[in-house]
Amino acid sequence: MAELKKVEEKKAVEKDAKLADPVAASMDLGTQELIARAQKLNIDTVFDRAVQMKPCNIGIQGICCKNCAMGPCRVPLPKGGIQGEDTRKGLCGASANTIAARNFIRMIAGGAAAHSDHGRNVAEVFMSAARKQTDAYRIKDVNKLLSIAPHFDVATTVEVNGEVQDRNVDEIALEVAEKALNEWGKAEGELYYLKRAPAPLYEKWTKTGVKPRNIDREIVEVMHRTHMGVDQDYKNLIKQGTRCSLADGWGGSMIATDLQDVLFGTPYPLQAESNMGIMKEDHVNIIVHGHEPVLSEMIVAVSQKPEIIEYAKSKGAKGIQLGGICCTANEIFQRHGVPQAGTYLQQELAIITGACDAMVVDVQCVFQNLANVAKCFHTKLITTHPIAKMEQDNVIHVEFDEHYALEDAERIIRMAIDNFQNRGSEVMIPPYKSVAIGGFGVESIQYHLGGTFRGSYYTLNDNIINGRIRGVAGVVGCNNARTRHNEAHITVVKELIKNDVLVLTTGCNGIACAMEGLLTPESAAVYCGPGLAEVCETVGIPPVLHLGSCVDNSRILLAATEVVKAGGLGKDLCDLPVAGSAPEWMSEKAISIGQYFVASGVYTVFGLHLPTAGAPVFHDYLSKELEKLYGGRWDLEADPVKHAQLMIAHIDKKRKELGIDKARERVLMDMADRQALEG
Repeated sequence: MAELKKVEEKKAVEKDAKLADPVAASMDLGTQELIARAQKLNIDTVFDRAVQMKPCNIGIQGICCKNCAMGPCRVPLPKGGIQGEDTRKGLCGASANTIAARNFIRMIAGGAAAHSDHGRNVAEVFMSAARKQTDAYRIKDVNKLLSIAPHFDVATTVEVNGEVQDRNVDEIALEVAEKALNEWGKAEGELYYLKRAPAPLYEKWTKTGVKPRNIDREIVEVMHRTHMGVDQDYKNLIKQGTRCSLADGWGGSMIATDLQDVLFGTPYPLQAESNMGIMKEDHVNIIVHGHEPVLSEMIVAVSQKPEIIEYAKSKGAKGIQLGGICCTANEIFQRHGVPQAGTYLQQELAIITGACDAMVVDVQCVFQNLANVAKCFHTKLITTHPIAKMEQDNVIHVEFDEHYALEDAERIIRMAIDNFQNRGSEVMIPPYKSVAIGGFGVESIQYHLGGTFRGSYYTLNDNIINGRIRGVAGVVGCNNARTRHNEAHITVVKELIKNDVLVLTTGCNGIACAMEGLLTPESAAVYCGPGLAEVCETVGIPPVLHLGSCVDNSRILLAATEVVKAGGLGKDLCDLPVAGSAPEWMSEKAISIGQYFVASGVYTVFGLHLPTAGAPVFHDYLSKELEKLYGGRWDLEADPVKHAQLMIAHIDKKRKELGIDKARERVLMDMADRQALEG
């Protein structure tokens, strides 16, 4: 008996050792409490699985090829590194550099396909709205439509009898829809939006031969080139990877952002709350999760109908509480002020509260394990997209059709309301939430800097030149369970703003910053250096500007382009004191985003690792040689403080090259001094 007891005790210790330490897993108190609750209920989460499953040491370096049935071929680095010629090769003779480059650009193709297919779906809905085939969607922002039409070579005026007149908005919308949808498969030419970039950058793309022809073709060509026995030159492979990534950043993603703004309204700053504490025990809680706002926009609209609210009350609830997870959260947050329940890694935990009556998912970043967690609670898990179903039998599929958008949304919401009465008694909603200001974009930043009549990026440029703002950083991307949840995001951002670097954020980094309270103007006085704090106080903006979902990284590119146009800081994006960062990246989309930022001239730092470490020559090409072609390059740093310091060092280097590295003395001028200047 004593021996059996020892065996059982040993098994218990081993079991406990395989569970995540909640404090080590996340810096967020609510997340820690819910991880502990899941473990007490014997429900596994991504945090436990990250402890139990270690990553493949060869795959993580990008040097495992499984592109044919002779493999997988694994070509590990020899102990002590490469000494002399690198003779590693797969069965077909593919070198480590070829294998790593193929894997890398296949990740770009996967990421570009995800974001661009999102864009295609939005363009199809936009076409339905333009054709008046749906009552649910219409042109909400006519000014945005008129601003993007010329980029598609669509005229906004017409000459009638020698007189210039405005064209009919419906005609413009239909022609924009046709031109936009054609970008995925046109037979000749190049993507229209490429010419939105500064002229020197466009010329670089022309010279290096990386201008995308159409979106789908570049993704398909990556898959062809990386098939066994096709492209075997890592430089030529990354050239096609660059073309494919630009089709994402300056094509599918940018089109998605613009058309969403036209359909759903261009975001302007508004206030909401963030973190699991936004859920309410006495309300029907509906969590929307995924990336495409086509459905979530309708969920928001229907949930506000008086008859739907009355229906919820008839079932014993006081109302309906919407919350978002991942980038769907960002989409409805920036346009409607719907609170954000959490980031990518918190999706299972939203159900573990016991208060989630329905989780409605569309595409991308959705855990299949949600179905297993939902079995332990009353939660209805509802999939809505034809390309994203789950095999588990407890998942409900309601296929969303834009032609019946309001009806589909109402069906889903009534399902959640009916489920409210099935909720168990043990509800645990962590009481943590923070106020957040979101909804910034190219247009709203311009307005905040100068108002309706004086709005321009000149004010931002002036404050960069005079040194109050040291530079600008785009900090974006996912969470990764291989690192402590949110810690790298928050550490990098705090280090940047402490050193007077204005941060633009999208995706799960934006939600992490919201949870930490960094998306309020008041946070500037607590966390910022004196220059950035002064600007934030004067203008009334947070030191971290939330620009939307991960597809909205195109807003960062266009904001940087406006900085170039405003003058005084060079003629190309690579001249600017700016840097990019993805501290906790995990998705193929992140690799595509990183490459199109690099190819746009932005110094870009990733955390954790890059799947290129096993091929040092190819890795060096990404981190050194690409800068000679495009002005931007990759860098890697897992330590978040050093990560931010690399970005600051690059910003300082660009300030020096621009001749604005010296602090300028601030002089108070009297009226005589001003008259002398005017004279």
